[in-house]
Amino acid sequence: MSKSPLAAVSMAALCLNLMSGGAVFAASGEAEAGQTRTQRALARNAAEQDAEAQEGQEGEQTEQSGNNRRNRNSQPAPPTPEEIAAAAQTMATAAGTTCQVTQANLLGQTAEQELTYEAACATGPGYILIGSTPPRAVDCVLLAGQADIERARDPAADVGTQCLIPQNTDVLRVVSAYAAEAGVTCPVDQGASIGKSREENLIYEVGCSGVDGAWIERLPTGWKVTACAQVITQNGTCRYSTAAEQNATLKARFASNAEAAACDPTQGRYMGANANGSFFEAKCAAGNGIIVRFDTQFAVQQVYPCEVAQRIGGGCTMTEVPPLPEGTVSTPPAQ
Repeated sequence: MSKSPLAAVSMAALCLNLMSGGAVFAASGEAEAGQTRTQRALARNAAEQDAEAQEGQEGEQTEQSGNNRRNRNSQPAPPTPEEIAAAAQTMATAAGTTCQVTQANLLGQTAEQELTYEAACATGPGYILIGSTPPRAVDCVLLAGQADIERARDPAADVGTQCLIPQNTDVLRVVSAYAAEAGVTCPVDQGASIGKSREENLIYEVGCSGVDGAWIERLPTGWKVTACAQVITQNGTCRYSTAAEQNATLKARFASNAEAAACDPTQGRYMGANANGSFFEAKCAAGNGIIVRFDTQFAVQQVYPCEVAQRIGGGCTMTEVPPLPEGTVSTPPAQ
């Protein structure tokens, strides 16, 4: 059976439509595939950019870290002990001391940005050195003595900067050397700086083992020695000497004279001095008392029993004696 032309056209149109529809479906699939590829490409590009950015940040951090390390490495190294000692020596010399620095510590800076050192010296006291203009040196023994005085007044007192190097805290070492220079021959067991005289001379107290101590004053021409037995009669005090030690000193001085040696002193006092020598009163264990005149080397020159010594420096004050009858000579003839 033959088909009609209309049927043939219809079939052809239908085939064309089907073919067109397939083309549309194919094009649509290709478009979707293209979009997916583009998205994947964009995603890859974004990921690559993110990675590059991350690498850049890490690179910057690494570079910054390297810079920080370089900055740290470029900071100057702390001074060596030898460099500190050399700087302290320069300052000690400029401050007018004779210190030969054997050890030094850098303490820091003052409020005025002045470098400060503590220095130990080959001999003598150490110093706190301050880099002012001109430089200043503060004696460690003087600082320790002032601190003792302030703490005696107030145990909670702020005594300021003190020396800490072990050699510099050995005050006895320095004061013993001063005592030897001054001619003190006792075994020194204590010592301290106690201030200045009215003439601005430095004064130190020396304590002796078993005998009377002394004040020693540094004069421009040497040393002046004042026994503690004398100091206490002149409104001074001696922290390191006892009454028993002062009595022992008198007893030792009495030993060269038989009349004086008969007195075992239980109390003693310095009475004064004149052109004839120095005078001491002693109360004896036997109950009597004497006044003794010494020369400048403390050799006994004369002994006065208290019973006949009422007119010598006011007489004895530690031994009771009856008053002399009128017209009685108060002193025996000079020996």
